[in-house]
Amino acid sequence: MAPDSRLRLAFMGTPELAVPVLAALMKAGHQVVAAYCQPDKPAGRGQLLEPPPVKVYAAQHSLPVLQPPTLRSPEAQVELAALKPDAIVVAAYGKLLPPEVLAVPSLACLNIHPSLLPKYRGPSPVATAILNGDPVTGVTIMKLDEGMDSGPILSQQEAPIGPDETADALTARLFAMGAALLVEALPTVAAGKAVFRPQDKAQTTLTRKLSKEDGLVDWSKPAAHIARQVRAYHPWPGTYTHWDRRMLKLIEAAAEGTDSRATAGRILGLGEAGLGVATGEGVLYVRRLQEEGRRAVSAKEFLAGHPDFVGATLGR
Repeated sequence: MAPDSRLRLAFMGTPELAVPVLAALMKAGHQVVAAYCQPDKPAGRGQLLEPPPVKVYAAQHSLPVLQPPTLRSPEAQVELAALKPDAIVVAAYGKLLPPEVLAVPSLACLNIHPSLLPKYRGPSPVATAILNGDPVTGVTIMKLDEGMDSGPILSQQEAPIGPDETADALTARLFAMGAALLVEALPTVAAGKAVFRPQDKAQTTLTRKLSKEDGLVDWSKPAAHIARQVRAYHPWPGTYTHWDRRMLKLIEAAAEGTDSRATAGRILGLGEAGLGVATGEGVLYVRRLQEEGRRAVSAKEFLAGHPDFVGATLGR
C-alpha cells in the first residue's frame, strides 16, 4: 500500500465477529490509533467481569483500548478528538454514534452493515433475512449519519444464504466479507475519490430488536417457517417450546412437506431425518434439542432418556 493510502483510524467494535475487521485493517497497513469497545460485562456463574473479544485482540497487539460507557459525554468526545483520526471504522460496536462523534474524523465514519441496504435496516438484519426465506443477502459499507443505517453507500457485495446456515454463522461470514470490501475501498477514501450513493428511501425495510418471546414456537405455523426460525434465532433468542412444564430448546431442525394429519405439536416418532413433530403444514424433524438446565443432545439421545415423549403434544 502506498504511504498516502494509509489512514489514521479509530476502530469501534465489540464482539468476536468484529475482530477480523480490525485484523484486516492492521494487515492492510493502516494505523489504528485506538480500539473502542463496550465495557467489560459479568459472565458465567461467578459473574466475573469478562473483556469483549475486540479488547482482548487489541491488547494482544499493543493497541490502546478505550471503553467509555457512552460516547455522548464531553470527556469521551474530547478524548476521541485528540486521536485525530482520518476515519472511524465501526463494526458491531453496539451503540449509535452521536453527531459530535460523527464530526470528529476528517474523512468519514464508515460502518459495516450485514444486509443489502436499504433492505433490512435496524438491529436484526441477518435473522430477518433467514426467517423470511431470502435466498440472498449481502454486506454494505456505508457512511454513517445521524439516522439508523440511513447513510450513503460506498460499496456492497451479495452473498447467498446457505440452506442450513444459522444467524451467527452467516453474520460472521458477512463481516469477514465486509472486512475485505472495506480494505478494498479505503484507498479511494484516502484519495478523496470515494463515491457515496444515497439510499433509495422507497425501498427501505426495517427490522426490530428481538426479544426472548420471539423464540417461542407456534406449532400451527408451517414446518418450513419453524425450521427457518430455528436457524434465524440461533443463538439468540433461541427457538423453544414446552413439554410437561419444561422448556425445550430446538437446536437443529429441518422441514418436510408431507402432512401428517396429526394435531399441530404432536410428537410423531423418530426417523432417519430426526424426531418428527406435526405442524400446521408439513412435519418438522428435530435433529438436536436441549432440555432446560441440560446439555444439547441428538433426537435419538433425548428419546432414549424420555421414552414417553412420542405421542405427547408440545406447547403450553
